[in-house]
Amino acid sequence: MARYLGSKHNRCRRYGVKLCDSAKCPVVRRPYPPGQHGPKGTSRLSEYGLQLAEKQKAKIIYGLLERQFQNYFHKAIQKKGDTGLILLQLLERRLDNVVYRLGLAATHSQARQYVSHNFIMVDGKKVNIPSFLVKVNDEISVVNKPKIRSQIAERLKGTKGKTPDWLSLEAEKQSGKILRLPETDDVQQPLNMQLIVEYYSR
Repeated sequence: MARYLGSKHNRCRRYGVKLCDSAKCPVVRRPYPPGQHGPKGTSRLSEYGLQLAEKQKAKIIYGLLERQFQNYFHKAIQKKGDTGLILLQLLERRLDNVVYRLGLAATHSQARQYVSHNFIMVDGKKVNIPSFLVKVNDEISVVNKPKIRSQIAERLKGTKGKTPDWLSLEAEKQSGKILRLPETDDVQQPLNMQLIVEYYSR
């Protein structure tokens, strides 16, 4: 599957917010676009520019290409309710994202790799599709492979209290459960979903 192979930090600098999973992201110290003009290189965006930037940020955070993101939007507008919230719920319920949110993987990219390599199970069955949409009450667990489980056990030592409210984690069992659908307040990401809906509704 096609994916972005360029510098992730350049994209964070481009939008002035931390979009990657790295603790050493340079945007924390330099929240402005790269280039010789530094902070003076920023310009005021038009309404369309703001909508486009918001859509691009969402694609970067969830590691999606344009066609994939469009498909999620088309699914969202076919459902009754707040389109922005439904779109966010679809993105958050991706299996690779849930693995990341549970703390089983350090980054979205690593979570996607775990899923693709058959290291993750849903309700006891191996699933190797990162875009698989989990449902409420689904149980996510790790296969019985000592090397992988030891890596994850080490990572989970410092995740106590960091799991989102819509998920539950049993660190000792290396498994989690979907308690409910996520709400906007559950997602600590710099996104305005309404701007994305307006972008595709033009």
